Amino acid sequence: MEEYKIKRVEEGLTTIEFPEFDKVSSAAPVFYNPHMEMNRDLSILAIQVFQKQQNREINICDLFGGSGIRGVRYKNEIDGIGEVFINDISETANHYERHNIELNNLDNVGVYQHDASMFLRMKRGEFDVIDIDPFGTPSPFLDSAGYCARRDSLLCVTATDTSALCGTYVEPCIRKYNSKPYKSEYCHETGIRILAGFVALTLSKYAKFIEVKMSHSTEHYMRLYLEVKKGSRKTDASLNNIGYISHCRNCLHRQIRPGLAASADEVCPVCGQKLIHAGPLWLGNIQDKTFIEGMIEEVDNKKINSEKEALKLLNKCLVECEAPPTFYDVHSICKLLKLSAPKFDLILEELDKKGFKAVKTHYNPLGIKSDAGIEDIKDILIDLNSE
Repeated sequence: MEEYKIKRVEEGLTTIEFPEFDKVSSAAPVFYNPHMEMNRDLSILAIQVFQKQQNREINICDLFGGSGIRGVRYKNEIDGIGEVFINDISETANHYERHNIELNNLDNVGVYQHDASMFLRMKRGEFDVIDIDPFGTPSPFLDSAGYCARRDSLLCVTATDTSALCGTYVEPCIRKYNSKPYKSEYCHETGIRILAGFVALTLSKYAKFIEVKMSHSTEHYMRLYLEVKKGSRKTDASLNNIGYISHCRNCLHRQIRPGLAASADEVCPVCGQKLIHAGPLWLGNIQDKTFIEGMIEEVDNKKINSEKEALKLLNKCLVECEAPPTFYDVHSICKLLKLSAPKFDLILEELDKKGFKAVKTHYNPLGIKSDAGIEDIKDILIDLNSE
């Protein structure tokens, strides 16, 4: 084994060691990303909630082990964990994964060196939790995950190719996710919905369907926590959540269209300009109130360094639970109307007075999720500017 200068890191209750590197990239001797610590913290909360709901010992697959930080923390910091399987194709990574298991005095943690998709297919039905956290797109591994996932299991998926999912690069999104994106002011939510829709359609081949328990878009990545259920009839019904979002770049109207092959309006019903379509994507719920409340409760039971940031995010996701798809960016609308942006809370109050639902969103500090139409929002902004 090649000699490296060793770096020691503490996260939560766990200590790991790995070779130092200059830059976070796939070229590092052993992959470790310090910027994903909150991702790992939230994963611990989510898996603990899932374990308590299952009320039994659960087995976890950490598909891309790297330094071992994720799998080692799962075994070390979550109650009710049976076996943890840490996989990585790199022999060097395997060496440090074993070292970090020993460093934390853990039993029942196995290290494996396989191609990720082959590993899932070799271990069909053995995992209660599959965590797919690759460097880049999770797309190539989701078919094997669908094949492998057992009934009532949890699938955790990270995507860092946000430029494709958000529509900066359209062709890669079509190629990897079989979906056309659009770079609107709510493109990060669209990206989450494209990813969820792709997972749902991929798993449907195996008569499996998803329930989205929690999702978020943070910095350079998107993350989904999906409970996997089984049954052909329920899978068929679940696919009614697949559809399209149509957007008017002229007046900022948007509308949803359920159905994988439903006909689309070509012109905006508000201003008559051409509509742009994004999808297929997931139109169903992307936050689960009970699950997120459980994660918030678990914060007090866990030692996580990102506690303040994690709670802030979870509480924002909680208020989004029953909100409709997409959101309005106040500054984008005010720019279109050539108005000054009123105080955010005043807009929410006016929407509430007029009988609309209106909540903030974690995607954008200036975003409002509401069942109001674009003309309703514009009228409120004009009235507030005239006062």
